[in-house]
Amino acid sequence: MEYTLHQLRILLKVAELQSITKAAEELYLTQPAVSIQLKKLQNQFSIPLTEVIGRKLFVTDFGREIEKIAERILGEVDAIAYTTMQYKEHLAGKLKISVVSTAKYVMPYFLADFMRNHPGVDLVMDVTNKARVIESLEKNQVDFSLVSVLPDNLNLNVIQLVQNKLFLIGGSVLEESRKGSRNRIFSDYPLIFREQGSATRQAMEGFMKSKGISTSKKIELTSNEATKQAVLAGLGYSIMPLIGIKNELGTKDLMIIKYPGLPLVTHWNIVSLKSKRLSPMSKAYFEYVELHKTRIIDEKFSWYEKY
Repeated sequence: MEYTLHQLRILLKVAELQSITKAAEELYLTQPAVSIQLKKLQNQFSIPLTEVIGRKLFVTDFGREIEKIAERILGEVDAIAYTTMQYKEHLAGKLKISVVSTAKYVMPYFLADFMRNHPGVDLVMDVTNKARVIESLEKNQVDFSLVSVLPDNLNLNVIQLVQNKLFLIGGSVLEESRKGSRNRIFSDYPLIFREQGSATRQAMEGFMKSKGISTSKKIELTSNEATKQAVLAGLGYSIMPLIGIKNELGTKDLMIIKYPGLPLVTHWNIVSLKSKRLSPMSKAYFEYVELHKTRIIDEKFSWYEKY
C-alpha cells in the first residue's frame, strides 16, 4: 500500500466533519484536491471507506476502523517531531485546552506570548459550553480548561484570572423605542437565553429566580455571538458577559441597563485536574500563566475596570 500521511489527515478531517466541503475549508485546500486524495486512498482498499446516502456523506464501519489506525499513525508522527525538538532543548508537544464560549475573548491573551516563544508547541482549543468543558476535564481529554464557575465534584489546580461580569444589555434599536421603567423590560420584551448547559444561562436563571422575575417570552440561542447579534437586531434583551461586547458599547449599538443586583461577578479560572500528570510543556504553560497573569490583565483588560 502507498497511502500518504496527507491522505490520512484528509480522511480524519472528512470523518470528523462528514463533509468534503467542510474538510477542505478547515484544511485550506480546494474541494477537488480533497476529493482526489480521498479517492486515491480509497483505491488502495477493496472495501468502501465512505458512502453517500441522500447526498450526505457517511463513514462506513470499515472507514471508522481505518480512521482509528490513522489517528494512531499520525499521533506517532507528531511524537517524532516533538521528541526531536525536546532533544534540541525546546518545549514541544500538543497543548489541549477547552474553554466555554465566552472565554474565547479571554483565553487568546493568555496564550499569545507563550506560543510565540515556543514554536514547537501546537495548540488545540475546543470552544464549547460549560457542560462539554467539564466533560472534557472529567474524561482527561484536555490539559487545561477555562471556566467561570468551578465544578464542585472535581479536585482542581486553579489560577484565577480576570473578572467575568454579566450585565443586562439592550440594543439601541429597542432602547430608543422602549416605554416604561426598566422593571418592565422582563415582562414586556423577549429575553434571550443561551442554551441549556451554558454557565451564562445558569447564572441568568439563578438571578431571575432570586429576584422573582419571570419573562413574557424566551428566545434560546446556542452561542454568545448569536445572542449579541440578536440583541443588536432588537429581538430582545439579555444578561450577557461584558467581555464580548467592548466594541458595541463603544459605538453605543449596545447599552448597559442598570438593574438592582447586577452585574453578576465571577472570575475566569484556568484549571487542570490535580490527578493529571502534566507534560513538561504543560507544566511550563501553567507556570507561565501564574508568572504573567497580572501583567496580561493590566495590559489587555484595563478597559474592563470602568464598568
